[in-house]
Amino acid sequence: MIAVDWGTSAFRAYRLGADGRILDRRSAARGILTVEAGGFASVLAEEIGAWLDEEPGVFMSGMIGSRQGWKEVPYLACPVDLEAIARACGTVDWDRGGRAFIVPGVTCRDPHGVPDVMRGEETQILGAIEELGPDAVVCLPGTHSKYVRVRERRIMDFTTHMTGEVFGVLWRHSILGRLSDTEAVDDEPAFDAGVDRSAEGQGLLHHLFGVRTRGLFREIPGPGLASYLSGLLIGHEIRAAAPPAPVAVIGAADLTRLYCRAFERCGVPARPIAGEPAPRGLWAIARSLGATP
Repeated sequence: MIAVDWGTSAFRAYRLGADGRILDRRSAARGILTVEAGGFASVLAEEIGAWLDEEPGVFMSGMIGSRQGWKEVPYLACPVDLEAIARACGTVDWDRGGRAFIVPGVTCRDPHGVPDVMRGEETQILGAIEELGPDAVVCLPGTHSKYVRVRERRIMDFTTHMTGEVFGVLWRHSILGRLSDTEAVDDEPAFDAGVDRSAEGQGLLHHLFGVRTRGLFREIPGPGLASYLSGLLIGHEIRAAAPPAPVAVIGAADLTRLYCRAFERCGVPARPIAGEPAPRGLWAIARSLGATP
């Protein structure tokens, strides 16, 4: 089968064998926001056309199932498991590949009744479930970081934190980025200082202005200010989420390393989940629907 992780900014496709093993892969900066209305079938054929004669089954997850995607697939309310997600898959018909399946998103409400949503992360969790075990707390860092509670292999609830997006906005469009010409987060002492600062009083808004003043007074060198800001935001995120330990982290290698470092400084044991769980999750969904050997 073919597994497609199609998000807002990126397209990733995997050709999988009958055992779920990755045989080949494609990636491109062709997220859903780069595709004009009605153009998803053409983009999919352009990217994976060479695979379709041998692997006609296509399963997709991520923002491709959102209102801005190919077809909106309704959110499922927590708690949800593999079978429920598989049954709720939507389908699209296209002339090159026949029928393709789209995984639904997942929703829950916080204790105050405010809704939360995710698309794509649920598939990553399903793909990592064997390593996670039946009960786990999972952090999926990124533009919109997620903390997900898994019980008896079901996604029970979760919270979203706009940490990555806020970092980008503050660094590129506020005064905080004016004292440095790099946004690389590679200064570990500065990053640690930001995480530690998040434990102190007077709140995030006051702490943010300290990014500016510590740069002015050269307490943090210019090239380290982005690392300091990143550590500050991630530290506040972790302390606000207050996840019960231990935490499993699923994400890109560099970001996972940073988060594990921050969790350690916050006194929360954390472990990275290796590999690429998204295609494994799509393979599990296809198996649940009887669409694989």
